[in-house]
Amino acid sequence: MRTWWAVLAGGVLIVVAYVLVFYNFFVTPLSFRWRALYGEPDYPTGYDIMGIDISHHQATIDWDRLRNAKIGDHPLSFVIIKATEGTTLFDENFNDNFHWARENGLVRGAYHFYIPDKNITQQAEYFLHQVHLLEGDLPPILDIEKRGNKPLHEFQQDVLTWLQIVQSVYGVPPIIYTSYKFKEDYLNTSALNEYPLWIAHYYEKKLRYQGQWVFWQYTDCGKVDGIKGYVDFDIFNGSMKDLKQLTLMPSLLEPEE
Repeated sequence: MRTWWAVLAGGVLIVVAYVLVFYNFFVTPLSFRWRALYGEPDYPTGYDIMGIDISHHQATIDWDRLRNAKIGDHPLSFVIIKATEGTTLFDENFNDNFHWARENGLVRGAYHFYIPDKNITQQAEYFLHQVHLLEGDLPPILDIEKRGNKPLHEFQQDVLTWLQIVQSVYGVPPIIYTSYKFKEDYLNTSALNEYPLWIAHYYEKKLRYQGQWVFWQYTDCGKVDGIKGYVDFDIFNGSMKDLKQLTLMPSLLEPEE
């Protein structure tokens, strides 16, 4: 009889341990995502300046509705827009999105999606050819999500080369976009840490990254008036005055001929 009870107690303990492990490693980390998809979304607290990032994946946008949209209790303040990828891909909705963002009084930005196996100088030149930032726009942005097969030092030099080429034209440090883990693993150098950071880290109440950052992309399951389907939600780490101070000033731009 004692053996039977010992086996039963051991079995119960194993089940309890399994449930706790499953909850801690699978349920809790995804609870933000499940609530974003199927219930009331969670918004990180302590921040007032909210925005989104978009591309052709959002299809046609109703800008009359979007300009008055809110994320939680806060108005939409900025929109970051995909422009280019590699050396030949131009986002088909960029021109419309970039135009209407400004027309509707939103701070706007433009980003380039880095492709590891494409010439980095050509990637920078392609972005500069396709995108013409104006006073009040955010600095140029480089989206880095893949390293490719290059040795780490060559990959990091690629990133730095793009940033330096684009900075030489606009006179301000471009912004780096990347994920929390990718930043820690591949982009955590003294040279790259000098650039403003837009970091992706989803379904967390608080960003765990310990360094300096300007934007936090905290979910890819956002829902907002004017856009059908899901959209990324972003936070600016500062006030509206700080956001405006980050944008391009007239003295930084080349005079028109």
